[in-house]
Amino acid sequence: MGDTPMPSRFYVHDDLTDDVRERHGAGSPAAALAQQLMTLIRDEAHVTVLTLREQIDALVAHGPYAPFALAVGIGRAGERVAQQIHARTGWFPAIRRVDLTREETAQGGYAVVSPTGVPLAEQLDGIERARSLAVVDDTIFSGITMRQVLEALSPVVRAHTHAFCLRCVAESLVTLRTLCPVTPGFAAPGRILDEVSFINASGLVRRGSIRRAGRPALAFFERPEWISAWFPRRSEAVTDLCRRLNRILEPTGEPSLPATV
Repeated sequence: MGDTPMPSRFYVHDDLTDDVRERHGAGSPAAALAQQLMTLIRDEAHVTVLTLREQIDALVAHGPYAPFALAVGIGRAGERVAQQIHARTGWFPAIRRVDLTREETAQGGYAVVSPTGVPLAEQLDGIERARSLAVVDDTIFSGITMRQVLEALSPVVRAHTHAFCLRCVAESLVTLRTLCPVTPGFAAPGRILDEVSFINASGLVRRGSIRRAGRPALAFFERPEWISAWFPRRSEAVTDLCRRLNRILEPTGEPSLPATV
């Protein structure tokens, strides 16, 4: 996939610590490994670890909004975010999921595909009946997934649509905001990849964070050049902890992402 730049600011959403504790127990070997991993990650000066609560707090602070007739969650992650926001605010009383994911192509780029094989237009059938529409995702990075959903809506529907995300690269919102308003919880300034980048901590150890057309999914630790670029001072130790934790979380080797937000 080409050279991997080390971003001057690297944001890691910690969706790993609490999930491992809940699934395996606070005193489990898995929880201990997850804690060690997050400690190593925080030791890199250019890394900022984001928590779910602080991102939700920041998003909610942009409100209030009147309840939307329908909220569309992009994938399981977007659906879960919509549920979490609704629990705090009551903004999304009706939530519907569309299944889309970004996939590496054989040509070295990315494509947005439906993992279920159901075309997006079919998944959005009847959406025009909603008087007001929210589109919700966990992360807006390049913006290609959110853009594909918004561009699939008619101009009439987009006129009463509002998009939300927990975190984003600020420059990626510029194009999206020509389609509809977009409200993020946390927006990182800087040029994508070179100056700023995002990952979920779960993607370091769980397969499915890297999806490849016609090939098995990978976890980030299986791309050593990425780990070296992201965590240059601790790359070997990070990879070792990821590999050890992966053996516990995915004992059969089957991908376990997407998981919770």
